Amino acid sequence: MPDPSLKSQLAELQDWQLAAFSAALTERMFPNFALFSRLVEFGNAQQLRQILNGVWDKLGNTGAKMNFEVQLDKVEANMPDLEEFSMYGAYPANDAVIALYSTLNVVLVADRDEAANIANLSRECVATFIEVSEADDQLSDEEVVRLINTHEMMEQEEAFQEEVLNRITSAKKANAQLIKDLRQLAHNEGVSNIGVSDNA
Repeated sequence: MPDPSLKSQLAELQDWQLAAFSAALTERMFPNFALFSRLVEFGNAQQLRQILNGVWDKLGNTGAKMNFEVQLDKVEANMPDLEEFSMYGAYPANDAVIALYSTLNVVLVADRDEAANIANLSRECVATFIEVSEADDQLSDEEVVRLINTHEMMEQEEAFQEEVLNRITSAKKANAQLIKDLRQLAHNEGVSNIGVSDNA
């Protein structure tokens, strides 16, 4: 369920801020796909990395040009078929690719709903990870919800989204240093929203 307060915050953002918010969340989820891609030899993580780099380059106004509309099909081709992969890792990998796809849409049309969906997707990704890794059958639904909501990983997710919003809303327009710092924050030393790293 999308956070209504987030929706209202996103409603006030400029186009570049929406794109920066989306890119930051996608960046933090990206290792989930990169690791999965390498382990099961699926998709092209390098290609998706370049597309996400292209979004950052546009935000940082480096002068590099990329046709984002053309990239949509490439991103879609990297979405793992969840019926084909029985392993849990396919889910966060798929979330990361969906987030990148939505980010391209935000870059193209500044869609607030898409940006809200990415935020929700990232939160759901964390919630599912906590449930899969720590909840057991003995817990009631209420206890599972409490476990997820009070979990350190979920608190980090909420804090990260808040920090990204704070940074972009305190700037009137995009500048190279802000985008660089935001990218570094989101990169999180290569560790994803669920604690996964592809630093092989």
